[in-house]
Amino acid sequence: MKEPQLQLLVYGDRIAESNVRITSQHAILRETVRLENPNYLILYLDISNAQPEKFDVIFERGRQRKVIPYEIKQRREGSAERQGFTAADVLYLIMPDRFANGDPTNDVVPGMRENRVDRSFQYARHGGDFRGIKNHLDYIADLGVTAIWFNPVVENDMYRSSYHGYSTTDFYRVDRRFGTNEDFVELVAQAHKRGLKVVMDMIFNHVGRYHFFFQDQPSSDWFNFPNEFVQTSYRTATQFDPYRSDFDHKIAIDGWFVETMPDLNQRNRHVEKYLIQNSIWWVEYANIDGIRQDTHPYADFDMMARWCQAVMREYPNFNIVGEAWLNNNVGVAFWQRNSRLAYPRNSHLKSVMDFPLQELTTRVFWEETEGWDGGLFKIHDYLSQDIVFEDPMNLLIFLDNHDISRFFTSEERIDINIFKQATSFLLTTRGIPQIYYGFEILMAADKADGDGYLRRGFPGGWAEDERNAFTAEGRTDLENQAFNFIRKLLHWRRGNDVIAKGALKHFIPYRGVYVYERSYNGRSVVVMMNGTSREQELNLTRFQEVLPRNSANDVISGRTINLDAPLKFVPRQVYILEF
Repeated sequence: MKEPQLQLLVYGDRIAESNVRITSQHAILRETVRLENPNYLILYLDISNAQPEKFDVIFERGRQRKVIPYEIKQRREGSAERQGFTAADVLYLIMPDRFANGDPTNDVVPGMRENRVDRSFQYARHGGDFRGIKNHLDYIADLGVTAIWFNPVVENDMYRSSYHGYSTTDFYRVDRRFGTNEDFVELVAQAHKRGLKVVMDMIFNHVGRYHFFFQDQPSSDWFNFPNEFVQTSYRTATQFDPYRSDFDHKIAIDGWFVETMPDLNQRNRHVEKYLIQNSIWWVEYANIDGIRQDTHPYADFDMMARWCQAVMREYPNFNIVGEAWLNNNVGVAFWQRNSRLAYPRNSHLKSVMDFPLQELTTRVFWEETEGWDGGLFKIHDYLSQDIVFEDPMNLLIFLDNHDISRFFTSEERIDINIFKQATSFLLTTRGIPQIYYGFEILMAADKADGDGYLRRGFPGGWAEDERNAFTAEGRTDLENQAFNFIRKLLHWRRGNDVIAKGALKHFIPYRGVYVYERSYNGRSVVVMMNGTSREQELNLTRFQEVLPRNSANDVISGRTINLDAPLKFVPRQVYILEF
């Protein structure tokens, strides 16, 4: 690998009192670090000339001698050339505890702090696991997505609310209630067999309170505010605010996310190395294709930039998307690599989540596109500001996810025409689309009712479920209508370079209709959306520059559409025309 230094963090009773040597023929022990806590010892090995081999790490203390076998393994052929997710992909977001239960025997693991499964309580564990996901990989592949993003799978040995995965207690082990490390590797392999990439959620900002790092702290500078709970202000704009105070910046970045999540100090060089090395280990070990970094702006800017560089140095075609939950495009743009807004600093973060666009989509598809800025005018205006982004095609775009209300906040609000219009936009505009499990069957939930409700199980994922929505027979007619619509568009989009690579041109909405073109290598797709709840008949003269022929195939209906005459729209109708 490109990185010549290997960190071995050793934890054991007064291990720092030991003398250490290694028996490697190729690696060299360059540095032995003893911290304030004698239960930790950090070894730095030079592996620039390493070969695959097994050797011993020997600890000697007086007459005591401990021998630990260690192995440097042969890399998988072509590992460095792995292809990360791109705008050619569509990510399917799954919370493992809430998708499907394939192995009830691991619902409760003796000795772990949260020792119950209760599907009636939204914040308890519900029993989903790797086998449940594996059992439904064919469903996911058939849907037409090309990648799966898993909410965190590493161990969360906490007393309550451990189901979501964001309170890490062991960076190197998956949560045993999902399965074993080997089970996760097999799940990734099975996904790859079906043409599905895998994106792994990681958290560098904090750990769970019961991580041994916090229970037995290696040093006084391993955590921020190590002796008391100081909550972050959540105001991460202090990372780029030219007028910020030092106080506000420190509280935002060093404060704890919540009381159960102590804040790691990434400015500590040993913490930095540990996190960087762990992420690269997961790429190699589990053969994943991408990383989503949680709470990216809450951690130290410079360390996170070096992490991005380190990963991309090993895997030049890889991708990392950072969660930068900011309410404006300027703030989001600051976090994308090579941003002029951050110069001379550089985050080196290839992709960022486009939260401002998502927030717009919660309103515009219900509004009337009229006046100066109603409805789809807001989408047009927002995209017209893409000049702030260095690479709009590497923005992760989404209608909902595990942290926000589902696109439909209640079953009463479900409208199939709005679903079709929003889905069409998501899958044809610039960026990397992500859909949240259950969107395809119109699952509805409001964040006001609780986060656990946003993350309830997929119908049919549990033995006691009354119906199985993984099958057409188990879905309602309306659910099948939604499923079949998004499936058709996903399969059409798969391998479609016009959408994956094409330039975007759009027109100011006219008489409530928003028109835009994607074009690439002489081919084009033109999308026309009626953003009103009334019928329309539209003269197409003003759109002639994107209409090279007098007829085109409509992807949605499969019909040939005559473009010589005025085009008729029913309320909220969408055309996707291919040229």
